[in-house]
Amino acid sequence: MLQYPYFCRIYKKFLSCWLESGIFNLGVWPKNIHATAERYNEYEAQEQTDQTGAQELQDRDSEAMTKLHIPVMVDEVVRCLAPQKGQFFLDMTFGSGGHTRAILQKESDITLYALDRDPTAYAIAEQLSELYPKQIRAILSQFSQAEALLMKAGVQPGTLDGVLLDLGCSSMQLDAPERGFSLRKDGPLDMRMDGCRYPDMPTAADVVNALDQQALASILRTYGEEKHAKKIASAIVQARSIYPITRTQQLASIVAGAFPPSATYARKDLLQRSTHIATKTFQAVRIFVNNELNELYTGLKTAQKFLRPGGRLVALSFHSLEDRIIKRFLLGISMTERFNLSARQKVIQKSQLDSDHENTEGVSIGRAPLMWKVMHKKVLTPEDQDVQDNPRGRSAKLRAAIKL
Repeated sequence: MLQYPYFCRIYKKFLSCWLESGIFNLGVWPKNIHATAERYNEYEAQEQTDQTGAQELQDRDSEAMTKLHIPVMVDEVVRCLAPQKGQFFLDMTFGSGGHTRAILQKESDITLYALDRDPTAYAIAEQLSELYPKQIRAILSQFSQAEALLMKAGVQPGTLDGVLLDLGCSSMQLDAPERGFSLRKDGPLDMRMDGCRYPDMPTAADVVNALDQQALASILRTYGEEKHAKKIASAIVQARSIYPITRTQQLASIVAGAFPPSATYARKDLLQRSTHIATKTFQAVRIFVNNELNELYTGLKTAQKFLRPGGRLVALSFHSLEDRIIKRFLLGISMTERFNLSARQKVIQKSQLDSDHENTEGVSIGRAPLMWKVMHKKVLTPEDQDVQDNPRGRSAKLRAAIKL
């Protein structure tokens, strides 16, 4: 079996850093690891066909594409952003534009920068900007590139009135088999949100075929919170020793094969519906491939920099890892600090001390002043009717804050 020592060495270097620090620093690895093309030479023709299909997807009619994705908690998002005439907004995850349209319906006399890393979403934003030439400015960018591109577009720090982040994978991506995100529809094991822009960026197939068992288990445990990570990693390594893993349903079958048949759909979602045993595996690999958690943290810092005092940040997350980062960021808790009750109490105490200008206990708390006023005491979740209308948004959590 062909080994990938360089790939694995780079992976191990960064994984140890992520686990120790508590923030998942993946920013360098896509630049240093090249796709393992030589392993897949015999599949080159098939993969080329899949890439062609992905390119054709970008050229489809925008109206048809927007029907594939129902935006989550639209009313709550618009209510939290509270757009007013003449204001400036940034949608950092434009997708198919559902939230952007809702904001424009509430107040059309605004300027909105529509940013997305997915070229398909960018194409939709470009087409929507033709309908709203004075309102929408489309930007193709990852969160980590957003600061430079916003400055290039003439947006100065401290000038935006609202920023929206709607995280995770959109229905538009899940429903396109050629993108490789869904375990229910067979396609190439890709999962890159902007793979056509970075052809050397490792795919999901590269990850599951190149990394050793321990590394794979760490990814599944860290990013998928998969309690059977070791068992699944072992099954993947055993299967790839016989045949390379290159298709989505191939990976799903391998994961399912590690368990009794009765366990394949034994897990339940929030609606008590059966979910496939490989769902968390797909989530973990996707997050790893796209550097999602490190990108999220960078995006939050960019939002903070460009919002004016009094500007509003609205963030929608769909799993605990994202929500944990957002919560820590808004409360001013370092990503390297263990988040427990005492840490929360310190933040509350710090806030009170800032307002009272005194420390009753005489203890100095070494943390920067809070930058945000949280708008709701508890995280917002979808109403029952919203979940029935859009089951994919069942796990959504909305946090909103005002920059101080």
